[in-house]
Parts: sequence; C-alpha cells; structure tokens
Amino acid sequence: MKKIILIAAAMLAGVVCGAETIKGSDPKVSYVGRIEMQADGSVSFDWSATTLRLSFTGKQLKMVCSDTKTDYLNIWVDSEQGPIEDKVIKVTGDTVLTLFNNKKSGTHTVILQKRTEGEQGALTVREFTTDGKFGSAPAPKSRLIEFIGDSYTCGYGIENLHSNGPFIPSEENPARTYAAILGRLFDAETVHISHSGRGIVRNYGDYDKTENMVVRYSQTFDEFKKDQWAPTYKPDLVVIYLGTNDFSVDKQPALWAWCRNYKALLEKVREFHGPDVPIICMASPCDELMDDYVFTAVERSGLKNIQVVPITKGCFRYDDTDLGAAWHPNYSGNRKVASVVAPFVSTITGWDLPMKSYELK
Repeated sequence: MKKIILIAAAMLAGVVCGAETIKGSDPKVSYVGRIEMQADGSVSFDWSATTLRLSFTGKQLKMVCSDTKTDYLNIWVDSEQGPIEDKVIKVTGDTVLTLFNNKKSGTHTVILQKRTEGEQGALTVREFTTDGKFGSAPAPKSRLIEFIGDSYTCGYGIENLHSNGPFIPSEENPARTYAAILGRLFDAETVHISHSGRGIVRNYGDYDKTENMVVRYSQTFDEFKKDQWAPTYKPDLVVIYLGTNDFSVDKQPALWAWCRNYKALLEKVREFHGPDVPIICMASPCDELMDDYVFTAVERSGLKNIQVVPITKGCFRYDDTDLGAAWHPNYSGNRKVASVVAPFVSTITGWDLPMKSYELK
C-alpha cells in the first residue's frame, strides 16, 4: 500500500511540475488594441474589440482575471476570428475562467475579444495556466486598420432581432460590425476606438465637450481620463465614422464648431500615427446635412490623403431585415455598409479589392 501511495504522489507531482503559468503581460500573449501593462504583470483594457491571442500544448487553459463591472468576451479556438464566435463568456468581478478543457492533449490557439464597450467594464487579465506548455505568441496580421466611431463601430444591439428592441449588453458584438467585416475582407487587424452615444461636438441628445470622441480618442482607456495614450501601434489606415449623435434628436452642431473639432481629431490622428497615414471619413445617413458637414470639415482642415465616403439612406433597409436593437444596423446592415466602403479602402491604400462576397449570414 505504501508503494502505491508513493507512486500516486509521484504522478501528481509530475502533473504539477508539468504545468505552466504566465502573467497577462508575458511575451507569449499578443494583444491588438490599446492596453496598459501593470506593475504586477497584469494587463488592463476597456475599449471594445480589444483582442488577445496565445497558443499552448495541453488539455486545459485557464485565465485569472477581474472586471470592474460585467463584460462579455468572444472566444475562438483553433480558428480565425469571424462573425460567429465559438463561445461567449461572461466576466464579473474577480474570477477564474476555463477557456479550454479536453480529455486529450494537443496544440491549440485561443483568441479572446472584448465583446462589450468601455462603459460596460474594464477587464484586467492577470495570468494564464495550462497543464502543458505555452508556445510563442501568435503573430498579428501584417495590416492594421484603426476605426474611430460610436455605437455602429461598437456593434450596439447588433444581435437583437427587432429594430425596436431594447439594448442588452450581451447582444453587443464588434465582430459583426462593418469594421470587422472590412478587416477580414482585407486580411487586416482592427482596433475599435468607439463609444456609443458619442460624437464630434455633441453626444446623443446633449452637449458636453468633455465627453466627445475628440477627447476620448487621446485616452488609453475609454472610461478613465487620467491616462493619455502613448502610441504603441501604427495603422495602415484610419477610418472615422462619427456624426450620428451630433445630429440626434433633431439637433445639429454649428458648422464652425463641427469643423473645429473634426480638424482637431484629424490632427490628433496624424500626431499619433504620422503625417501620411491615409484617413477615410464616413458620413452617416442620419441627416441630409451630414455629407456637407463632413466634406466641409475635411476641406477646411487643409489636410491631404483623406477620402470622404457618404453612407446614404439607401444603403440598407430600415426594418428588421437590416436593423438590430434601437434601429442600429444588424449584421446584414453592416455587411452592406462594408460593401460601400470597401472600394474606397482599396483605392486609398492600394490594397487589391478581393473579388469575394461580403460574408454570409
């Protein structure tokens, strides 16, 4: 009996010794988006669509993390990011999440994406543990597009089946937005700097110059103003899709204020990413003046290498066919928006326009 106990103890010790734990900031984990590495080796972020990747060989993968509120994450295992995730994970407070569990050992790649936007919470990734070994960090794609936007770019209500349905955080999903679709079409990583209800001058139904996207764009975190972002990535293209909230509830900003703030945003983009980064400015279909406002702002800015792309009301249907919660474009509507913008992306970047469908439902 003593011999059997000793053998069992030795086997258990082998399992423990064979396990590996790494910090969230370990080089074996790759991130796409704005993040902040903490002194204890953890990594924090709150912008929608922030993505991390890691690979391991083993039967199990766990993540120790915490959230300031309640967030939802998309996860893909051994597959590329697409409009359909393998699983949705809810994160609240301090927790240990089992990301992968299998009876047989194997080599796997896991992709995690923050599904909800900053006002739903900030996520801190503390460490990962596997019963096996971690591999090198998966390499990011060679192309990168940064999107600056509002609820359309967050994927607000995108999975709700009814245009008059209420917003439910779990139905927010940036992986099905026009931004993600364009990223997949051109094989590019995407960074979403977006917040629902925010505009260039005004926000939805109000005016508050301390809360618009011109201010928030400079921040490492969406919800924490104390941290000013120091650029850690350089996009090949920046796409701005703002204005819907400026023209909300039958109001609009003064043209001079709009041009002033739009120029400030364009100049901040160039400050962060260099004087030659190409920029696409999309005009929302919410108001017939929007096209004129965007064209005028770009013209008055005096900056070059900027393309204006109007998204007209005929781009998608204003019913449950193309709309999700609170009359926001659903996946079908976002596919149509992406199809309008794609030729302009190809032209301004020089990237070939793939001759394939804009994904399938």
